Amino acid sequence: MRRCFSTATNYFEIHLKNELAGIKNAGTFKNERVIQGKQGVLVKVTGSDKPVINFCANNYLGSRNPWSWTLVGPFHLWNQDIHKELEQKIAKFHGTEDTILYAACFDANGGIFEVMTGEQDTIISDELNHASIIDGIRLSKAKRLRYKHLDLDDLETKLKESKESRFRLIVTDGVFSMDGDVAPLADISSLAEQYDTLLFIDECHATGFFGKTGRGTAEAVGGNPHVINSTLGKALGGSMGGYTTGPKPLIDLLRQRSRPYLFSNSLAPSIVGSSIKVFDLLMNDSSFIGSLQTNVAHFRKSMAANGFTILGNDPTHPICPVLLGDAKLAATMADELLKLGIYVIGFSFPVVPKGKARIRVQISAAHSKEHIDQLIDAFAKVGKKLNVV
Repeated sequence: MRRCFSTATNYFEIHLKNELAGIKNAGTFKNERVIQGKQGVLVKVTGSDKPVINFCANNYLGSRNPWSWTLVGPFHLWNQDIHKELEQKIAKFHGTEDTILYAACFDANGGIFEVMTGEQDTIISDELNHASIIDGIRLSKAKRLRYKHLDLDDLETKLKESKESRFRLIVTDGVFSMDGDVAPLADISSLAEQYDTLLFIDECHATGFFGKTGRGTAEAVGGNPHVINSTLGKALGGSMGGYTTGPKPLIDLLRQRSRPYLFSNSLAPSIVGSSIKVFDLLMNDSSFIGSLQTNVAHFRKSMAANGFTILGNDPTHPICPVLLGDAKLAATMADELLKLGIYVIGFSFPVVPKGKARIRVQISAAHSKEHIDQLIDAFAKVGKKLNVV
């Protein structure tokens, strides 16, 4: 279903189409070719009625494994048909028009902002957004403003300050990975609508498991982002991979100008194949999300009863940081937990603010109740030993 957006998005779509028309008029528009089936010395390419000899692969030693042929960046070799199948499935999953794949979401975040915005525009970003978002925004020539973490009043102030901009883009994580905080996306969407502003969201810690059917933050708390970036390397089971999904004119322009897409290898076919299967499973059966939420509720309730402070403003999200404060204490507790069969990591400055060290626990639907009970018992024992509780 096509999403309905504000005047700003309509104007932005006209801008995108004009940019694409300019590329075509200049004769530099790149029409992607798609390889049908497996790679090898001979390949079948869309638009050719017979196999052609492949002189566009990085497989310099000529491996005979058809899935090991390295795909050069799309600018050189482009994608296989399974890449296009995955892109279409992702768009269907999110209810968007089109999708572009990257080797990682770090690349997706690094390649989008300088394409979407220019000197006449303003990017308004949550101060605790992921490092990849920060790096991507730095590449843009747009004016950059930061609003206080989850502070809607400060966001509105920044929107008022930037009213003379051609386009404004609010940028936020859906879920902030170090704190487990969920962005108030419905309220942010309302502000975006009120101030005729575009809205971008990074869903790396939401896609596939957050919300009733795993559609992410918007499904969980409401809201209507214009552009979504996310990863295949977390809940979706791939070892790596990322994507941008949203309006087709934006995706078309990213294929023409996004540097991490143009100048890097395409996503490995083996990862693409497994990701297709994961999306098929998600769109047919999301019952496992209930098991995940049961585990999260049990852990949070029990840890609070034992005297621990668990961060995160949404009690259903599986990122459950145990706040300890002291960096050395967090490291020591992680070591002690490992002796009891629990593998967790302590996080401290500069990953999190000074004085806010914590152990980030991430709950899975694969954990049994016995696993969660063992985790809770281990925290209780080590907490008493170290005088935390």
